[in-house]
Amino acid sequence: MALNPPIADWRGRRVWVVGASSGIGAATASLLLERGARVAVSARSAQTLRERFGVHAAVVPADVTDAEGLRAAAHEVASAWDGLDLTLLFAGTYREMRPWNLELDAVRGIVELNLMGAFNLLAALQPWLKRGAGLALAASVAGYGGLPNSLAYGASKAALINLAQSLWLDYRARGVAVYLINPGFVETPLTAKNRFRMPALITAEEAARRTVAGLERGEFEIHYPKRFTRALKLVNLLPAGLYFRCVRKFTGL
Repeated sequence: MALNPPIADWRGRRVWVVGASSGIGAATASLLLERGARVAVSARSAQTLRERFGVHAAVVPADVTDAEGLRAAAHEVASAWDGLDLTLLFAGTYREMRPWNLELDAVRGIVELNLMGAFNLLAALQPWLKRGAGLALAASVAGYGGLPNSLAYGASKAALINLAQSLWLDYRARGVAVYLINPGFVETPLTAKNRFRMPALITAEEAARRTVAGLERGEFEIHYPKRFTRALKLVNLLPAGLYFRCVRKFTGL
């Protein structure tokens, strides 16, 4: 069901991709450039962005954990184009963690980047989130339910899912589109750290194609690959005992 206005044509659309140095963010920015959008890309490393995009995208370095710096970046991008049509947030980090190996500094870093980064971006965008604009947050299927080894990461992504739902409800009457992107396993520098089998693994380029297709259809939740994400959704409908049994059998943990 389309809960946002469909996007029929990307040509000339003003799109800001935050977290575009690698992975799904970089692949999505590249695809939107191919479709004719005007694209600005942000990440902490300006050099990495310039090496990837050259002169084809506007490079605006920004760190989502720096609220004031992010506000300045948003002003630079939106002022240059006299507004924004869509902002996509892909910035995030992951680290395996179990409770007996809890590291509070690492937890703070994950929450600061994955969750507070979204709030920092939301605050920075307030002058430009007007009727017709859109905001997309990339969370993860790890936010659907508790998983072993995902102590801080899963909690931060669950919070992002909740945040996106709240934003859609609050912004609906104001004509601002809100999208939630929940990927499964995608080949990125983050998943390269995993030491376990990743079912239904897809490339970042395929993830970008599915992300853009979901935006074009006006979906609220864009999740992929469906054969994996739908199974996870079903498992999360089970009673707690059955859910835990399925997760333990699936993960072996």
